[in-house]
Amino acid sequence: MSATLIAIGAFLIMEPITAATHRWVMHGLGWFLHRGHHQVGRGRLEANDAFPVIFAAIVCVGLWLGFNQPGWSTLVPIGVGITAYGAAYATVHDVYIHGRVRIFGDRKIALFEYLADCHRIHHLYNGAPYGMLVPVVPAELRERAARTSRDPLSRTPVARNL
Repeated sequence: MSATLIAIGAFLIMEPITAATHRWVMHGLGWFLHRGHHQVGRGRLEANDAFPVIFAAIVCVGLWLGFNQPGWSTLVPIGVGITAYGAAYATVHDVYIHGRVRIFGDRKIALFEYLADCHRIHHLYNGAPYGMLVPVVPAELRERAARTSRDPLSRTPVARNL
């Protein structure tokens, strides 16, 4: 299989892996790190920022193995796909939705607005959807969220209002 297809496959498989990790690790055993991300008064840095650092470290180990150990070269395109997914996730979640870096200004991007609305529902109820790039929002939560004007994403000065 070509390295390009492996990288694309790794990118695609990351959404369900990310959703599962978010659901059972970040909202489970890792809640002590993730909790602050759902609270009022978040600063520029959060304990939750440990997650991408940990995930990146794991990918770096995989890339090192792929580049340096005979027979492990498939880990390189896998690492590239995972890194590309991480960059897309960070762009949507941290840059666009939470406005942690202001590169979009007030510009609205339709797909990102849809993803921001789904993420707003996640923050409203601390539940589904757990995915980021292909979120699955239960209909009952979407209907419930439509009836509230509360916007949990606007709690910090840099957050984008939906």
